[in-house]
Amino acid sequence: MANWFECKVRYDKMQEGGSVKKVTEPYLVDALTFTEAEARITEEQRPFISGEFDVAAVKRSRIAEISFNEGGDRWYLVKVAFIMIDEKTGAEKRSITQILVQAIGFKEAYDNFLAYMKGSAADYEIVSIAETPLMDVYRMKVKE
Repeated sequence: MANWFECKVRYDKMQEGGSVKKVTEPYLVDALTFTEAEARITEEQRPFISGEFDVAAVKRSRIAEISFNEGGDRWYLVKVAFIMIDEKTGAEKRSITQILVQAIGFKEAYDNFLAYMKGSAADYEIVSIAETPLMDVYRMKVKE
């Protein structure tokens, strides 16, 4: 199971008009520890950022699962309520889970989520879908 950490990277970004602006961008990294998450985001970002940059923050993410779609350029957070019935009381229990979905737009995020859940026997209800500011998501690299 993946451990997702949100890492915020701060650096000077060249704007279209030629001016330089300090920006902080969030990324998601699969890592075992906070230290490893910081090392991984540094390694992943080094080729893309010219000049100095720093990791401004690292925090554990509450995202349970991710649905990747290589054609997508945005990340959407889908909050899902899984519905279970308590066998003793017969009461309905709802467990909220956050799933990240990659898509090019809101409609595709919704469709991708439904495709991701296809075949699931669990009863669920979509609570919300919102675009995130995440720039990219880095999975754990598999050693060959």
